[in-house]
Amino acid sequence: MELGIDRLVDNQFKSLAGARIGLVTNFSCCDSKLVPTIELFARQTKAELCAIFAPEHGLYAALQDQVKAGDYLDKKTKTRVSSLYGQTLMPDTDLLGKIDVLVIDLQDIGTRYYTFVWSAILMIKAAAALEKEILILDRPNPLNGIQVQGPVLEPGYSSFVGLYAIPVRHGLTIGELCNLINDEYRLGGRIRVIRMKGWRRRYYLDETGLAWAMPSPNMPCLDTALVYPGLCLLEGTNISEGRGTTRPFEVFGAPWIDPFDLVAAISRRNIPGAWFRPTFFIPQFGRYTGRLCKGAQIYVKDRQRFEPFSTGLEIIRTVIGLYPKRFRWRMPPYEFEKKRLPIDILCGNSWISRALENNRSVRYLNKRWEKNLKRFKRMRNKHLLYRKAS
Repeated sequence: MELGIDRLVDNQFKSLAGARIGLVTNFSCCDSKLVPTIELFARQTKAELCAIFAPEHGLYAALQDQVKAGDYLDKKTKTRVSSLYGQTLMPDTDLLGKIDVLVIDLQDIGTRYYTFVWSAILMIKAAAALEKEILILDRPNPLNGIQVQGPVLEPGYSSFVGLYAIPVRHGLTIGELCNLINDEYRLGGRIRVIRMKGWRRRYYLDETGLAWAMPSPNMPCLDTALVYPGLCLLEGTNISEGRGTTRPFEVFGAPWIDPFDLVAAISRRNIPGAWFRPTFFIPQFGRYTGRLCKGAQIYVKDRQRFEPFSTGLEIIRTVIGLYPKRFRWRMPPYEFEKKRLPIDILCGNSWISRALENNRSVRYLNKRWEKNLKRFKRMRNKHLLYRKAS
């Protein structure tokens, strides 16, 4: 198994010889031996590392969600770091203008809400406007490259948790996804992807032989990533999604929930591939800091049958049914969006939240988004860089 960064190193950075480089990455992006991409670029002598552009959570992937960062000079690499998650989401165009090639190496989580890919897309748009070359070092989709699930984002619901019309779980590598958006929406980026060797679309990350490196503080392991496409929806509610615990997105609850009633009600829904158990937790930060929360922990027992987005909807629907007077949708602002409900920009539409309030079944919701999902799958097939499933 070779990553894009592995192949660039094996080629001794020859394709970048003499170029001034701007690197979009964070410290979690490593080669297959866990040497950070930042370090590999800083030590090579073929090209000049002129700028680093850091996504949400900062260059060293240490900042909590929605914490804005500023620009600074990194002492270790002696390179200017420009934040892509500060007072603005756009890159420093003066700094971008001083480079020849923009290199993108980011670990996506295979989910539309994860902001790294949208920082990459904004960088591609800015680089295209300046006619800069763009090199993407490809990485696996940790949730595999086959399963595509959830509603496609609809017009009018673009935000930093979804800028373009893709489904919640897209089943693409970051290279494939950037190519698709660049081509289908005519961004004009001059993109070249350094492909992986040995990756198969059916692989989850733990089947690749690669180690997990935390891309952000609340994505500690693959188990978290497996449930994230559904449990992230709780950010749009007054239910704790487990931030401030050692199991973010795997535990969820609120002070006003009875965990035994909740688990009994969820279990009656016979959610495929998942088990639940009652649990208690006290968040150390985030929603309900320092308060005893009661709820459930989710366990994925069959990840081939498990559909995380539908599961997230079933959880919300269950809580609404049990606690109609306590449940609330979270109000904006959220991820730079000041008007629309967070749940609506996460879902990519407003009809899902209304349907949940009216107790419509998740099966009904699946049928309603299926047509747009099929259309996306047909478009997606044109942009696959890796055809082998097994």
